[in-house]
Amino acid sequence: MSELVTYQINDGIVTLTLNSPENRNPISDADMIEALLDALERLEADPQARVAILTGAGSAFSSGGNVKKMGAAGGLNDATAPVKTRRNYKTGIQRIPLAFEKLEVPVIAAVNGPAVGAGCDLACMCDIRIAGERAWFAESFVKLGIIPGDGGAWLLQRVVGFSKAAEMALTGDRVGAEEALACGLVSRVVADDTLLDEARALAARIAANPPQAVRMTKRLLWSARSSRLDTVLEMSAAMQALAHTTDDHDEAVAAFIDKRGPKFSGQ
Repeated sequence: MSELVTYQINDGIVTLTLNSPENRNPISDADMIEALLDALERLEADPQARVAILTGAGSAFSSGGNVKKMGAAGGLNDATAPVKTRRNYKTGIQRIPLAFEKLEVPVIAAVNGPAVGAGCDLACMCDIRIAGERAWFAESFVKLGIIPGDGGAWLLQRVVGFSKAAEMALTGDRVGAEEALACGLVSRVVADDTLLDEARALAARIAANPPQAVRMTKRLLWSARSSRLDTVLEMSAAMQALAHTTDDHDEAVAAFIDKRGPKFSGQ
């Protein structure tokens, strides 16, 4: 049986690939949830990892929930007991956004096709999103008579703003790549056949920076999404005190003065 999430690293860039193309990479099944959580845990603990790319195998980024299992045995829903459904969400798919929130390694979503429902929310869990021309997004839960049970109501509006998030969630309509670019859901749209190359080039520019400064910057960005200014300033002061003591800070200053390229060690 092939890995449901593959993990490859090259020059500090980790590529995570949802690897269930025959099902369009759903993320609601227990085995996929565990595989993705394991990959994220490995990523955070990998001393060589400086940045990651998340993409999908085949023609889709992620179809989100496995519709075929809704209402059936093995799905998140337990038709006999709503309290069990609640538990299934809390111990299942809701662990994914919490795992992303804990990550300090930046993640780029390379959206290579449809990102539907929980797949759209998965893209929003990443720090940066770039899309191929054939990519499209849909916060489509309402079309199935359900709500975003994976945290999408929190995630989507922080990416596109409340009005656009409400439009997407209440209609369930598709948003094509160019519309996604216009509303800030993605930061760029590229040709399908260059998507991973563009993602790697972006990742390489991140990986070229001091890794501890990158991780702390990401932590500040995430904290700032739901914190008061004075809280973020306090955290910034504490992190800056750490950053000033690193070897990489000394190397960056020396390289600037010497007019040469820096060599960062991660220390």
